[in-house]
Amino acid sequence: MAASRLLLITLLFLLVVSTINAHEGKKLATGSVTYDGRSLMINGKRVLLFSGSVHYTRSTPDMWPDILQRAKKGGLNLIQTYVFWNVHEPVQGQYNFTGQYDLVKFIKLVWAHDMYVTLRLGPFIQAEWNHGGLPFWMREVPDITFRTDNEPFKKYMKKYVTMIIEKIKGAKLFAPQGGPIILAQIENEYNHIQRAFRKKGSSYIQWAAKLAVGMDVGVPWVMCKQTDAPDPVINSCNGRHCGDTFTGPNKPYKPSLWTENWTAQYRAFGDPPSQRAAEDIAYSVARFFSRNGTLTNYYMYHGGTNFGRTSAHFTSTRYYDEAPLDEYGLQREPKWGHLKDLHRALNLCKKALLWGVSSTQALGKDLEATYFEQPGTNICAAFLVNNNTKIPQTVTFKGENYIIPQRSISILPDCKTVVYNTETIVAQHNSRNFVRSEIANRNLQWKMYKEVIPNQFSLKSVRPFELFGLTKDTTDYAWYSTIITLDRRDLSMRKDISPVIRIPSLGHAMIVFVNGEYLGSAHGSHDVKGFVFQNEIKLKPGVNTITLLCSTIGFPDSGPYMERVYTGPRAVQLLGLNTGNLDLTFNGWAHQVGLDGEKLALFTKEGSKKVEWTKANGVGPPLTWYKASFDAPEGKNPVVIRMTGMGKGMVWVNGNSIGRHWMSFLSALGKPSESEYHIPRAFIKPKDNFLVVFEEEASDPKSMEILVVDRDTICSFMTELHPPHVKSWARQNSHIRPVVDIVRPAAHLKCPNHKTILAVEFASWGDPYGSCGNYMVGNCSSPITKEVVEKRCLGKIECEIPIQRKLLDKNNDGCPDITKTLAVQVKCGFSKN
Repeated sequence: MAASRLLLITLLFLLVVSTINAHEGKKLATGSVTYDGRSLMINGKRVLLFSGSVHYTRSTPDMWPDILQRAKKGGLNLIQTYVFWNVHEPVQGQYNFTGQYDLVKFIKLVWAHDMYVTLRLGPFIQAEWNHGGLPFWMREVPDITFRTDNEPFKKYMKKYVTMIIEKIKGAKLFAPQGGPIILAQIENEYNHIQRAFRKKGSSYIQWAAKLAVGMDVGVPWVMCKQTDAPDPVINSCNGRHCGDTFTGPNKPYKPSLWTENWTAQYRAFGDPPSQRAAEDIAYSVARFFSRNGTLTNYYMYHGGTNFGRTSAHFTSTRYYDEAPLDEYGLQREPKWGHLKDLHRALNLCKKALLWGVSSTQALGKDLEATYFEQPGTNICAAFLVNNNTKIPQTVTFKGENYIIPQRSISILPDCKTVVYNTETIVAQHNSRNFVRSEIANRNLQWKMYKEVIPNQFSLKSVRPFELFGLTKDTTDYAWYSTIITLDRRDLSMRKDISPVIRIPSLGHAMIVFVNGEYLGSAHGSHDVKGFVFQNEIKLKPGVNTITLLCSTIGFPDSGPYMERVYTGPRAVQLLGLNTGNLDLTFNGWAHQVGLDGEKLALFTKEGSKKVEWTKANGVGPPLTWYKASFDAPEGKNPVVIRMTGMGKGMVWVNGNSIGRHWMSFLSALGKPSESEYHIPRAFIKPKDNFLVVFEEEASDPKSMEILVVDRDTICSFMTELHPPHVKSWARQNSHIRPVVDIVRPAAHLKCPNHKTILAVEFASWGDPYGSCGNYMVGNCSSPITKEVVEKRCLGKIECEIPIQRKLLDKNNDGCPDITKTLAVQVKCGFSKN
């Protein structure tokens, strides 16, 4: 009996191993990587590459599998990431590749999901990342000038690049070693600053290219936005419309590569939401591929979160939330789905795009056709373009008529059948919901501790120190203090006249205290870092202390001579004294780096025991620490804290900083740039999670709440003129064939995470309008629409509603003369039965 059981276990083990090996055998091809004038070539075969930027540092390792799985399902076969020098070598010679900084683990996981990797080493990366990825300690290297033909900079850059390459080679991650990395990048958008360095800029780019190629990694190197990229390095395009703006490779034997297709715009504090329509992205990609492009990379495909102090100056904690995968890794529809359909359509054109000869034919004003044909075969793919931004137009191509919507491209993988149009979205839509957690908010009781204004200072100088050099990127905060002694005769005898303090600053923010009392605050912005603090000041006869709490909101991330960019107060003046104006700039200043609460580690449970906390009751004073505890929210959905009632500061959960919050910096719309701040599930324990908020402004914590996030509201918006779904066709024996019984337009709805459709919240067949989460009935609507949708969809994970009048009107059409639209909104969830 025991022998039989052992035999059964052995057979099961062998079955599992064979299954794993079979899966491993399905991985994308690896080996030699070269290129020609059409595309990258893997083992001598040309490839179409659909790529997305995902930064391992901006999410937690437990999030990586879901993010990569959704990227793969979205049709990507390549993941692009920067390498972040300042997190890997925060202190010179001390390296960190653990946790969310485990670069090797991330790359291996990408490969496990059957996708290739583009590794952008930089070492300067910009990326709206603190200091553009360069470690702070580099600023203190004698005689250094960043990113030019400067020996100190080149010395440390070479050492770093060599260290990363050896680490990656040691893990056998380059394609010739059997790994997923097929492309690498050195430097980043250097053309922007090259002229600032003149001849040294040109010699530096030659040196950087030679350094990269000399690493002998066996894959091509790229330089984005580098028109003079030295051979064999490929110059590539960054932008929104590289199909029209890219002048092309600087040599005919290099392929057209698009390293950054911006899916929206990163957001700085003070900015309104950033938008880029899915239709516009799809148009730009189709345009690029119709003009011999064979690789596009979405920047970002998943933006994620700038945890801690990792964001560059004034960049918000939430990064590229409008990407196909939002900050939490959830699919933003229709952007995710519309691009997935585009990738499928382009893959149907693969043979023609990679081996065909292209031609362009004018079809009329604003109309053209670009098609690829392989001589001697029936392989043909066409892109029909309508560049009129206002009206659809009919074109005739190869004897057939086609209606092309305004500013759109129709893709015909056999030069006959329209399988996709960039303007008509067949993919479903969704709406994001923030839902209050009953469990997490149940016992959210706040206590407070007032930050101590120091009276002992360790650093003295005649004038205020420069702020970047003072903090050394160890904290956002530094104290400045000076003392002035006044006589009664210096002060006004009139009650209606008071002196004024004026402090011009190079940035970024400042809080002013006089004799220990709060006077006011001021700050700059992403575009204008500097500001002038000016306010009436109450002074007394005798000794007066003026204390400034100056703060940075990230280091610069771009531009020439970054090592010479400074910030902090540049002058301090008292205006309107009886004895005239008084310049305090050279009055003698004392400094203290960091907050008392930071040094005590009040954001940790152990550190918080070092001070006395009191119950928070109403609006607390500026510079106050708040603490509370909460239990893990229900379910598995992402978690956020909504910072209603707060001003500016930072948030920690169980000692982990989730980033800077800034609710008081309103956009032109009168709202904060960001109200919800991501708390990764990896930071949360089942019980008694320690939550700390440092608040710079007078604020009341009572309105803060913990929420869970879902995209369980899904929708479809389809007209009778929409094409059938692209998955209705496949290529068989070099022909495009339908793979469904009936090829017809239909609304497709699918719940996320195996949930089912619990309710139909809106359904209208006629002329509805609006967007997912906010649809409205128009002047015409079939009374049976909701009944039809409920019959087909309720209780199902996914459903299909054909766009047919006989189904949705049943011979009772109240408006037969209009083009009909179906709008549907349903709610997904887990049934309680």
